[in-house]
Amino acid sequence: MNDKTNTIFGIYPIKEALSSQVVFDKVYIQKGIESDKIESLIKELEKTKVTINIVPFEKLNRLTKGNHQGIVALTSPVAFHSLESVVEKALESDKTPLFLVLDQITDVRNFGAILRTAECTGVDAVIIQKSGGAPVSGDTVKTSAGAIFKIPICKVDHIKDAIFYLQGSGITTVAATEHTSNEIYAVDLIKPLAIIMGSEGKGVSKSVLTLVDEKASLPLLGEINSLNVSVACGAFLYEVTRQRRQ
Repeated sequence: MNDKTNTIFGIYPIKEALSSQVVFDKVYIQKGIESDKIESLIKELEKTKVTINIVPFEKLNRLTKGNHQGIVALTSPVAFHSLESVVEKALESDKTPLFLVLDQITDVRNFGAILRTAECTGVDAVIIQKSGGAPVSGDTVKTSAGAIFKIPICKVDHIKDAIFYLQGSGITTVAATEHTSNEIYAVDLIKPLAIIMGSEGKGVSKSVLTLVDEKASLPLLGEINSLNVSVACGAFLYEVTRQRRQ
């Protein structure tokens, strides 16, 4: 196991980690590999609901220089929470619920910075998708300044399903997007709320935008037409804080 990269590779090291209840973030399996031992290991890994990716041999070589035997796992420094449990807990608390949904944030440093801001603004939980997003790694811990250990993180199969669940629980969903003239300052953020932030390159996906209750933007007064996602997220969350403290 490499502590710097949180990477475990090889059949027996991963099997040992699994029996030791190590939390896995993602697992990569070599495409086309035929191995009874790996097949058996996959069945055990599937019980943990970890994301399993089938990738080319070259991908595994990039992840580690060791003898990976066709399987590489990324471990997580934290345990993940179920969406149902964090929503239930938030609804039962005395404070107004506030959730943050990250739609395919891929940069680890952005992810860590967002977690730090989320913790500072009283977010109840951060919701991410199992596939496609930044890994929960040592770099995430460092950039979050330890906030990752203080705020629940939920991994879901699909962001859209999470939005449906939040809405069904009485949570208003608001997506950050430049494709609206409705500025965040005009949106009622005092009610139970989930803010949705999109990826660095594409923003909130179109399929998600069609589901949310409201869309909101930040005013851009210069020549550049977009903000870094962690900066935009901070502006949104602190507007929530401002409204709720009035």
